[in-house]
Formats: sequence, structure tokens, C-alpha cells
Amino acid sequence: MLPRMFHACVEYCRARRLTGRHLLFATIGCVFVITLYYSTLQNTVSSSEIWRTIRPVSTTPPHVWKQRAEAVKNAFRHAYNGYERHAKPHDELRPLTNGTKDNFNGWGVSLFDSLDTMIMMGLNDEFARALPVVSRATFETNAPVTNRHVGYAPFFETVIRYLGGLLSAYALSREPLLLQRADDLGRMLSPAFDTPSGFPAFGVDTVTGETVGGASGVLAEIATCQVEYAYLALLTGNKMYWENADVVMKGLWKANVTRLGGMLPRRWNLATGNPGDEFLSVGAAADSAHEYLLKQYLLTGKQDKEALQLYLRATNHIFTHMLYLSEARDLLYVTDTNRNFIPSHNFEHLSCFLPGLLALGADQLDLSLDDLDYETLGPVGQQSYDILRNYDLRALHRWAAEGLATTCWLLYEEQPSGLGPDVVHFQPKVGEWPARGSPPDHTGKLWVEGLEKWRRGGARGYPPGLGEKKPVRLTRDEIGSAKLRALRVPERDYVLTRSEYFLRPETLESIYLMWRSTGDPIWRERGWSIFEAIERETKTASGYASSKNILLSPTLLDDDMPSYFLAETLKYLYLLFHDEDLVPLDRWVFNTEAHPLPVFSWSSWERNKFGIPEPSS
Repeated sequence: MLPRMFHACVEYCRARRLTGRHLLFATIGCVFVITLYYSTLQNTVSSSEIWRTIRPVSTTPPHVWKQRAEAVKNAFRHAYNGYERHAKPHDELRPLTNGTKDNFNGWGVSLFDSLDTMIMMGLNDEFARALPVVSRATFETNAPVTNRHVGYAPFFETVIRYLGGLLSAYALSREPLLLQRADDLGRMLSPAFDTPSGFPAFGVDTVTGETVGGASGVLAEIATCQVEYAYLALLTGNKMYWENADVVMKGLWKANVTRLGGMLPRRWNLATGNPGDEFLSVGAAADSAHEYLLKQYLLTGKQDKEALQLYLRATNHIFTHMLYLSEARDLLYVTDTNRNFIPSHNFEHLSCFLPGLLALGADQLDLSLDDLDYETLGPVGQQSYDILRNYDLRALHRWAAEGLATTCWLLYEEQPSGLGPDVVHFQPKVGEWPARGSPPDHTGKLWVEGLEKWRRGGARGYPPGLGEKKPVRLTRDEIGSAKLRALRVPERDYVLTRSEYFLRPETLESIYLMWRSTGDPIWRERGWSIFEAIERETKTASGYASSKNILLSPTLLDDDMPSYFLAETLKYLYLLFHDEDLVPLDRWVFNTEAHPLPVFSWSSWERNKFGIPEPSS
């Protein structure tokens, strides 16, 4: 490029028959312009830049992946058959004692959560045996339960597990019974929306329609229902269901969060629809709400521009205020912040859904800041916008996905059991560990600051947080000499603050989405190592059990097998190893409980009937 530009300048001067002195000055001018051009180009990072670590191609042959998918299928069959033998029709199995637990309404949540997994795995006999239970379910809240949900159904959990499970199983099987029961349940849960703001209450008595809960609600519980209710509206033609979904999106869109950079806070007032605090998180009490901003946009044929705006606002703020780099190894992690964006430096397993979400958005959208309404951002959001416009936004999402997913995997790989901790704390300064009860450390290295330094230095090498990250494993002496719940090894950048593993799916969800969006086989290999650890450490005679301490191998087990282990953890593993893409990302959208729903577009009649505006050009 440079020789051609220089040659063009010289030829221009000759064509004008300029003197040698003129030619000299013209040449100097050409060099200056070219230098300025390249210096400007260097400061804008484009999507052609490298965005992921180059690794060796997997040598695992196809027949081995087939065997691995079959191994996961056998694991599901083992766990579900244990549930059938010892716990059905109760909610969950206690896998150590073969007892039962009725923690989500007592309607058989493990069965409802497992319906679509059975269909994908071709377990037709198990699916057939489940249908009579689905048919007999009363969905009444007077069923005996063994936790505090007495007399009401917790709205959020019931929607994502029961309603999502029914809708997904119907979409995959077209079994009429499933849609009929989804319609029944959707109607019985709808009184939850009878609040002044339209944001759903915490719980609802499905018999009387009375609601329970305080005057405020948390973000995840009020804003994780749009996907299910929008699809139910499509299938039934019932306008009420669409209004239930739309009132949530409209409420989030109208809320004034400019002080927070456009990010949605954790707590909300159910009467006014206004934010109730300034705590920002992608972990507990907030996670799935951010997820549904993108997924509602994708599910409805990429027509809901307000949902896209909310997603871009949230991710822009996350990139500039909530992503940090560890001191020793440059590991990328996301944390929550309190008033004035003060970080806690805690990193939750629940937050490990985020890299998968970012990978999904980068895979399915032509992400651009041109799609963001600059005028609505407020000072904090505009500051983020001004920084991020120096980058190709799609590449930026891919970088963040790569770095975060790598850290989530390392948190498994580095533990003696091979299982991931529930919460870790990243200490910003190596060797300086906070005393118990001390206030949060306000320092730390923001990812965006590292990016800016990297960009201004010529964008050489991998972006901050990327590149090869080798596991730092503990020796037996280190484990034996330290307190297991607060192990302090500075070279690992973090301490364990909750060392349990609850059979959670978030890391495997992101590993699956990284594999499908990048095609990099390393993600399949990493997923297999996690499955091996689950199989080795948590399997019991009748199912799989949560771990009380992932620093022990063999690990110490808890008498608990959550329904999401069947709905999410094993499903994502099966899809990861299955050679056929059973759920193409451009045709299906997973709800937050891993129940896939098909992408659709509203017809002209449906738009007219439901009062949905025609999409803007």
C-alpha cells in the first residue's frame, strides 16, 4: 500500500512538470499525509484484527465425539431414571439418600425441566412416561412443599422451568398436550402482572390469583419472562400473553437509568417501575434479565429495536465499568459494582453465562455503535460510547467472550476436583489479601484501560485478557496447609469465597456457545474435561450430587440434584459433543433454563391484533 501511494505522488508531480525543488517539497508532503493516514488507522482497531488465541487443531476423531455424546446421554439416563425410581412425581431427587424434595411447587419440576432434553436425546420411552404426569398436573399451589413456597408459585422459577420446559418440548415434538398445559399454566401465572407497574410480583397463588412479595423486586425475577410469554402469545393468539411480555420491555425502556450509563440495576419498585438501587451486576438477582434483552430481539426476528438498544447500553457499560484484568496473569473477569461504580472484585459462577451471551450476539448480529441512540445515553453512557467507538464493536464482543470464557474454564481446571467454585474473589494487588470484614478494594485494572493502552501502543499482540493462559494448580502441601474456603495463592490471582459446586451449567453454556460461534475445537476438549470431573466426582448410585468443597478429591457431596442439571448442564454437554447441530443458533433461542424456542416473525395480522408497530426501516 505504502509504495503504491508514494509512487502515485511522484507520478503526479512529474505529470505537472514540476521542478526538482517542487518535487522535493511534494514528496515530503506525500510522506507526511501517508504517515498521518497510518497513524490514524493504527488508533482504530478493526474487525480484521486477531481476536482469539490460535491453538492446535483437535486431533480427536469424529467417532470419539460420538462416543462422548453417548456418554452424556447415559449420564442423563442414569440421573433421570434415578429420579423416576425414587422421586417422581416430586420435584427433585436427593441422590445420596434417595429421598425427595418439593422445592418448586411440588408439581415435578425435574420432569418438566427434562422434557426437551429427552426429545433431543431420542429418549422416547422416558418422554412417553412423562406425558401422563404432565396431563395430571393441577398447577395448584396447595400442593405440599418442603420449602417456604407454601400457598404460591414463585413466578420467575415457575416460568423458566415449567412454562419454558412445556413450550420448548411442544416446539420440538408438536405434542398438543404440551401446548394445552402451557396455556393453562401461562393463564394461571398471569395475575402476577397485576401490579401498578406491570412488573410481575414475586409469587402468585394460582388458585385465587393473589400475589405475594414485597414492594420491590429484583431485576432477574421481573425481567425474565418476555421470551416465554411472547412465544406463548404466538402459539395461542392470546393478546394478554403478549401484553404480559411487552409491559416488561416497555417498563425497562422507559426507566431513567442515564446516571447508570444505561445499565439496569438490581432492584426495582413494583409500584412506580423505577430503579430501587444503584447496584449493578450480571450475577445473582440480575443475570438472566440482561440475557433476555438480546434473546427477545433474536426470538422475534430482530425487529424489537428497543430490546437491542437496551442490550447495547448494558454491554457498553459492562465493557467500560465492570470488566477487570487480574494482576498476575491478566485474566479477564466481570464483577458487580455499587454506588459510584465501586467494584467488589467478586466473580460468580452465575456470571459465566456472559461470555456465551456475548459470543451469541457477535455471531448473530452485525454489531455497531451506529445502532445506539447516542442522545439517550446520559454523561456516563456517552463517555463509554466515546471510548468504544475506537473499536469494531463485533470484535470487542468476541474478545470479551474469549477472555471471560477462558477464565471460567480455568476456575474448573485449576481445582483438585476439576469442578468450578461458586464464587471467587480477585485481589487487584498480588500479595495483598483483605482481612475478613474489610471494605471492598476500590482499585483494580479495568479492561477498557488495558485496551486503550494496547490500542495506543499499536495494537500489537493479543488484546488484554486474551492469549494462552496456563492453569496454576495447587500442590497437596498447599491444600493441606491452608484453610480450604479461603486459600491464598497469589499466583492464581483469586481466593475461593464459596468453594461449593452446585452442578451449575453457566460455564458449560458458554463453552457450547463458544464452540458453535467460533468452531474452535479447544472448547469441546475443555467441555469434555469438565464432564469427566462431573462423572468422576459427583456420580452416585441413583444420580449426581452437588459438591460441598471442590478443593477435595474425592469431593465431599451434598444430598442435592437440582432440576437444571438435567435441563441445562447435561443438555449443553450433549449438544457440545453431538456432531449434528441440533439447535442452530440462527433458528432457535435458548431461554435461561436452556429450553430452546424457535425464532419467528410476527405476521401483519398478528401485529394488528396485538398492537405491535410495524418495524422501522
